[in-house]
Amino acid sequence: MKYYNIPIFVPHEGCPFNCTFCNQKRITGADTSVTPKEISNIIEEHLKTLPKTDRYVEAAFFGGSFTGISAEKQEEFLSIAFQYVREGKIDGIRLSTRPDYITPEIIERLLRYGVTTVELGVQSMDSEVLRLSARGHTAEDVENAAELIKKSGIRLGLQMMTGLPGDTPKKSEETARRIIELEPDCVRIYPTLVVRGTPLEKMYNDGSYRPQTLEEAVSLCKKLLVMFREADIEVIRVALVTTDEISDKGAVVAGPFHSAFRELCEGEIYYDEMCAVLDRSRVTGFYVNPAEMSKAIGNRRRNVIRIKEKYNIDIIIKPSDDIEKGMLRAWKE
Repeated sequence: MKYYNIPIFVPHEGCPFNCTFCNQKRITGADTSVTPKEISNIIEEHLKTLPKTDRYVEAAFFGGSFTGISAEKQEEFLSIAFQYVREGKIDGIRLSTRPDYITPEIIERLLRYGVTTVELGVQSMDSEVLRLSARGHTAEDVENAAELIKKSGIRLGLQMMTGLPGDTPKKSEETARRIIELEPDCVRIYPTLVVRGTPLEKMYNDGSYRPQTLEEAVSLCKKLLVMFREADIEVIRVALVTTDEISDKGAVVAGPFHSAFRELCEGEIYYDEMCAVLDRSRVTGFYVNPAEMSKAIGNRRRNVIRIKEKYNIDIIIKPSDDIEKGMLRAWKE
């Protein structure tokens, strides 16, 4: 079964904070919130493009702190999406919000309108990083909100960022460990980008903030991916979606932007695993899942080239339907 989100953007709706990294209008590409009529139109148009069977579809309110908007507007928006749930046209409703905007009363409302998944913008579990990023919430808020959501039966998603002001690789790994302890159903990882029109841009320009390099971000995020994989927690996204604004020719001023960032990270995981095998014994090549060939070979054949340089072997990578994604099997002639 394939999972699909129908994205409905409510940029900066319901959030009085101005986090150092945030410019939701740039990130989402939307300047204003949607109207009830537009919500219905968005759902209808997306449904036309989706398969009729073997699917799980959620209407997804992204881009703002949904549970921070007025209760009346929450119910107005949710009631439209919930009608599609009742009619069997979609399977549930997903939304993103802040950890400090979850209460028992809010949970009761979300359940009443068929919400199936709530994603919390955690960003970091380090108090200093949260303070320097002007998040306005604490790690304890995250823990409390996660507990309320899980107890309600709603699926829990947690979003973290790397490279925030005051952050270090060690702090990001600790954030990942603490997220794992909360046992979310899914996770997103966002390396911090300096986006035009944010306080972070000013910090970057005056030299008080240094963004991660692409190499640094990839090296860290591959470790985080392995941590979540070993904990059997699905990582549903790594890095922001590339758009006209989120691109090196758009609103991204600096930071580890790459249109295939996740593939770079997963390519590094394959490289590490192949090297671990080659350190023990010399093999001719590796079988991988056909869908993973480009990752195993590496961006611009990076993995093949580095293995040649390190081991003086022209390694051969072949596809095999018998291999699960993320796995490999060595072979020798």
